[in-house]
Amino acid sequence: MAIKLVALDLDDTLLDPDLQISEKCRQTIREVREKGIIVTISTGRMYRSARPYALQLGLSVPLITYEGAFVKHTHTGEVLYTQPVPTHLAREVMTYFKIAGIHFHSYYDDHLVMDKLTAEGQAYARLAGVDLVIIPDLVTALDTNQAMKIMAISDQEPSLLHMEQELKARYGSKLHITRSKRHFLEVMHPEADKSRALQVMVEHFGIERQEVMAIGDSYNDVEMIAWAGLGIAVANAVPAIKQEADYITSSNQEDGVAVALQRFILEK
Repeated sequence: MAIKLVALDLDDTLLDPDLQISEKCRQTIREVREKGIIVTISTGRMYRSARPYALQLGLSVPLITYEGAFVKHTHTGEVLYTQPVPTHLAREVMTYFKIAGIHFHSYYDDHLVMDKLTAEGQAYARLAGVDLVIIPDLVTALDTNQAMKIMAISDQEPSLLHMEQELKARYGSKLHITRSKRHFLEVMHPEADKSRALQVMVEHFGIERQEVMAIGDSYNDVEMIAWAGLGIAVANAVPAIKQEADYITSSNQEDGVAVALQRFILEK
């Protein structure tokens, strides 16, 4: 079947190491859209962080953000899907990270929030291109806020992997737990992943699963790559993604997104 919708991960997929979209990728995406094909972003980033990239590309579509927990249109503001972390579980996870002494933050009303300023938090805010908000007690603030997701950051990867496995053992199917980067551990609603958000998208546009192309690089893209009719990994992707992918394109430093779009859409 012909491709009718393309979902692109941002970090380490569409974005180069300088967090930019190359001119070749911009031009190729423009040519794909001129053929009437829907192009969207599917990212772990918050909506506020993803939307500027969508606007750069001229996209007027729903965006998949927060690992699939929040799908919102770039221009109309229509929310197609939202699945915040259940409040009682958000309290437990935040307390778990607090006791572990690890940096963690959350997202209230599409704002990046943390209970204290840390080097990890500052670096993440720069990466996301957003301001951070300090709330002295994130757990208490859950009385009046919903956490779209919770993220822990540590450069001690073995320790982070241990926490990932411990949380998965403790919460099983009650939460969706994954990593977007080696040092980013993310916790979401159990029905918040990129494949579920893509299901919402295809129903919204009235297309078929087999008409979807998805391109990604990391652990949080596994469900999306496996679900899409055509799942593509960039060359710099983690092994788990490459194993699920139907095709491996060039790296994010070599315009891998443009190469894949050219091969599977523009040359058809």
